[in-house]
Amino acid sequence: MSAADRADDLSMNETPYPPLPVLREVVQDGAALLNRYPDRLSGALTAGLARHLDVDPGTIIVGPGSAGLLQLMVQAFGPKPEVVHAALSFEGYPLIARNAGATSVAVPMDGHRHDLSAMADAVTDRTRCVLVCNPNNPTGSVLHRDELTAFLERVPADVPVVIDEAYRHFVTDRGVPDAVDLHRSHPNVCVLRTFSKAYGLAALRVGYAVVPPGLAMAIRMMGIVFLTGSLGQAAALRALEPDVTAELERRCAAVVEARTKLAADLRGLGITVAPSETNFLWLPLGDKAAGFAEAAARAGILVAAMPDRGVRVTIGSDEANARFLDFVRSLDR
Repeated sequence: MSAADRADDLSMNETPYPPLPVLREVVQDGAALLNRYPDRLSGALTAGLARHLDVDPGTIIVGPGSAGLLQLMVQAFGPKPEVVHAALSFEGYPLIARNAGATSVAVPMDGHRHDLSAMADAVTDRTRCVLVCNPNNPTGSVLHRDELTAFLERVPADVPVVIDEAYRHFVTDRGVPDAVDLHRSHPNVCVLRTFSKAYGLAALRVGYAVVPPGLAMAIRMMGIVFLTGSLGQAAALRALEPDVTAELERRCAAVVEARTKLAADLRGLGITVAPSETNFLWLPLGDKAAGFAEAAARAGILVAAMPDRGVRVTIGSDEANARFLDFVRSLDR
């Protein structure tokens, strides 16, 4: 099969590993009850997450992936008209804000990182909530404990701050705080996480949030219908068990090792690579980004291009990473 016939998809930030066998078994066993509605409150998973995180079950919200859950949260935070976020962050944020009847206030970045001082300046009496992606998608950058704490001290206590930690499992920088700890000390902090990335359950669409008790009911009422299926709930609950967690940690460590190697190899080829604490790399190619992505697609490799900004490349299998490097070597730079 030629490279043109084979598509290595390095655009979606999926794990390169297949589902763990024990999680496949859970899904297969659950298929016997496909004729039954799921638990709309995700009671068992909520209790399991509360034990896992050592938080009150009343602060846990389970939803259809972190992006779907964030949509419900931003709707529930209404009616103020503005949502503040970094300008080069998760591409879904502006759409989520618009779907919730709000205006997106995109604050320019400080290089590859959130400019938290400017974001705090952008918060006004019109601000519905603030979205902070840590680590950031697509640039891979992280924010540290001291700067996040200083930022939270500047944001009014009645403005929810959502810290999106979809990629937390790939972080090795010890200066990056666990946002659940920030939630405990700041009454407006909401933490958003997903089972789609490190846990490898993307097709089942399970995300969760830890929110202040005063906001929890409003968010639940937004998602009162059956949003998270039984198979996803069961697989996510099983994924919290120590034996599965240990294997997932090994897989994440392998991704980090591959990330470090791929970044070094790309830099050796003269490609600028932003520091990353995620399962992807950001190549700030500027106006060359679209052409790079098109050339990669012709070579059978899919990457995510942000025109005039850069390209995001997911860490794939060893074979996919090697093919991507071969493609970069073939470019006439």
